[in-house]
Amino acid sequence: MKLVEFEYKLPKKLIAQYPSKNRDESRLMVVERATGKVTNRKFYDLLEYFDDKDIMVVNNTKVFPARLYGRKEKTGAKIEVFLLRELNKEYRLWDVLVDPARKIRVGNKLYFGNNENLVAEVVDNTTSRGRTIRFLFDGSDQELKLILESLGETPIPKYLGRESEKSDKERYQTIFAKHEGAVAAPTAGLHFTPELVKRCMIKGIDFAEVTLHIGLSTFRPIEVEDLTKHKMEAEYYVVPNDAVIKINKAKDTGHKICSIGTTTMRALESSITTDYRLKANEGWSNLFIYPPFKFNICDALITNFHLPKTSLLVLVCAYMGKEFTMEVYKRAIKDGYRFYSYGDAMLIM
Repeated sequence: MKLVEFEYKLPKKLIAQYPSKNRDESRLMVVERATGKVTNRKFYDLLEYFDDKDIMVVNNTKVFPARLYGRKEKTGAKIEVFLLRELNKEYRLWDVLVDPARKIRVGNKLYFGNNENLVAEVVDNTTSRGRTIRFLFDGSDQELKLILESLGETPIPKYLGRESEKSDKERYQTIFAKHEGAVAAPTAGLHFTPELVKRCMIKGIDFAEVTLHIGLSTFRPIEVEDLTKHKMEAEYYVVPNDAVIKINKAKDTGHKICSIGTTTMRALESSITTDYRLKANEGWSNLFIYPPFKFNICDALITNFHLPKTSLLVLVCAYMGKEFTMEVYKRAIKDGYRFYSYGDAMLIM
């Protein structure tokens, strides 16, 4: 398939700038693949589509305040430094993106904070915008972490066109967040509240947790026309044994398994045995799911409405069928659904 097939036009007014007032009051489009039936609901109606002993699988990654603003030595030029991942704890090396990149060269020092209480040195160029930096800090790892948290901002997506606000720290984080390491939220999970989870569990619906630390490449538009040539950047994931036991039991007994988000789906599909069951695993995954693809675990998928020409939209097309997906997106636009990270959700049965 060609990338152009995953393009669509979206009115800017439908890009959600802020989340709904209450997480579970987002709209929910329910799509039945077998019949083509589409129903408009609220997210809190979700549990009506699941029964006792069904499983919902969530991504428990936690977003860290990855966006820093510093100043370049001598010139004092303002530089955005976006932390991607820690490369080496002992030497305090980080993989980052810098903007504007043309001003940042190997050997430059960057100063952070009003009192310039944190300094980093650029030690390598990795891509046109990518750099490896080393924090020059003599304190403990915990002290450095606290400083980064105090200086960093919640990494809300650039397409929102606004600065991070105080409310984003809580709302751009799912209630399942436990293991820090993501630079973007698993957005399907943003709609859940503790009350909704409790109602699900009272009904007998169980939850299983996996981890996939989301990097920027997940949300970045694909840049090659031939999808077979697209390369995902590797992201760290964990599928724990307790989740495997729950999911395989549900699979064996004919109960529904619902992936909460495309990142959860990629973690699951990165850990399949030769007989198409789930296995406990951890490591780095660069799995890119595009049509045609045989899904092995989940009967249902909850996901937001995604940017054109992204791996997220391509995965949804692989799960629901490209033509049908694009028809559903047209209907969502017509019906005024809110798109992207803070937008509404879709349940694909």
